[in-house]
Amino acid sequence: MASSDQPRAQWLGRWGFMLAATGSAVGLGNIWKFPYMTGEYGGGTFVLVYLLCILLVGVPVMMAEIAFGRRGRGSPVDAFRRVVTESGRSPMWSVLGWMSMLCGFLILSFYVVVAGWSLSYLWKSLSGGLSAESIGALADVFDANNADPLNLGFWSTLVTLVTMLVVGKGVQKGIERSVSWMMPGLVLMLVLLIGFGAFSGGFGDAFAFLFSFSAGSLSSEGLLAALGHAFFTLSLAAGAILTYGSYLPRNASIGRTTLAVALADTVVALMAGLAIFPVIFANGMDPAGGPGLVFMSLPIAFQAMPLGTLFEILFFLMLSMAALTSSISMVEATVSWLCDSKGFTRRWASLATGLVLWLLSTAAMLSFNLGADWTLAGKTFFDWLDYLTSRWLMPLGGLGTVLIAGFLLKKSVMRDELGLGPRLYTLWLLMARYVSPLGILVIFADQLALFTVSFAEHWPWLLATLAVMILVGERVSPRLRSSLAPR
Repeated sequence: MASSDQPRAQWLGRWGFMLAATGSAVGLGNIWKFPYMTGEYGGGTFVLVYLLCILLVGVPVMMAEIAFGRRGRGSPVDAFRRVVTESGRSPMWSVLGWMSMLCGFLILSFYVVVAGWSLSYLWKSLSGGLSAESIGALADVFDANNADPLNLGFWSTLVTLVTMLVVGKGVQKGIERSVSWMMPGLVLMLVLLIGFGAFSGGFGDAFAFLFSFSAGSLSSEGLLAALGHAFFTLSLAAGAILTYGSYLPRNASIGRTTLAVALADTVVALMAGLAIFPVIFANGMDPAGGPGLVFMSLPIAFQAMPLGTLFEILFFLMLSMAALTSSISMVEATVSWLCDSKGFTRRWASLATGLVLWLLSTAAMLSFNLGADWTLAGKTFFDWLDYLTSRWLMPLGGLGTVLIAGFLLKKSVMRDELGLGPRLYTLWLLMARYVSPLGILVIFADQLALFTVSFAEHWPWLLATLAVMILVGERVSPRLRSSLAPR
């Protein structure tokens, strides 16, 4: 077996992992992005395609990631290296571990800024700062919130501090303890919001919008959006799920646990729709309101309803908790690597990681104000972080993971780790070898088409950036090869 000889922290039980992994998957993407994507791409038809994509693409990749983590018992870098060398493959394949760890950290660098919006709006809802008479007026509030670097920097810094404090306390006392009340609390608040929506007058329209199916109402663009969101919503290929899997006890079923997490993630997304859309329909607003649906349309709708202020506070509290559970998971891979490979104590690893995270997130935050004009090929620093992670690193990491699990490893490794019966293992292998890679390649092909257009417009800048990356790579490659070597 490929596991490390060093003792490693574990979840207190399968339930602890499920809450933590669900907290990782349930983030702003479920409560902020999923509802407006549903509105934009056809309602119930989009939801049905999204559910199929979760099952066919997301679940097999997630099972592979958890298996890699538990088998390797280490950070993404160490786990990949141990698992591939167990099958007699080159340790250089652990570059995928580096990629996933880097991806998660870069995502978090701009995610804390977006999470800061949630905390900021929670404060505004408590202090009356969201009182406005039109969506246009709330758009001005949103713009003003981002235009002040001290204000936006304060909230993103607060997210960073809370995240690192939780992670610094360890797997059981920090992460598991926090999600054990955050996730049930989040679900409870969703239930209360759905109850509020049920008496708003728009619940029937919302239910029909989410669950009615109309063949032909989903465009090719909507199909790609459903496929992409199904992959990204589970926090795949960002180091989080793999690292959480490394703490999973041996007696826990990876198959059942993965399905439970995917189901919980999907249920929360649908509950968010049932909480948001009744309020939107009751006030005659457009469900395809885009990203402004949560930060502009909803506050106006809440103000027009009895007890609206109370439920507005509840909504942004729930949004903030969802953001925090995801941010905690995305930084754990880096902290784990510093502890496992570099000998850091968890406290010092959290401090060092938090400092670098704060510097990067501050640069991302400045993209909305002082650094709005600092662009490369038409993109701000915030935009580049989003573009590189969602368009390149995550699809490449997910594709590499399932292809290695399906083709390069000895069959006994994944069969033993997944613990599936012969028929279920054959089904998983079929999905991991062909179905999931095909789905990821479709996502990737769409991004390549967009990249081709971008390259045609900005090729001098992109070539210059590539040249700099090659020069930097030449300097760091000896150290990288040394770090990838077996120990």
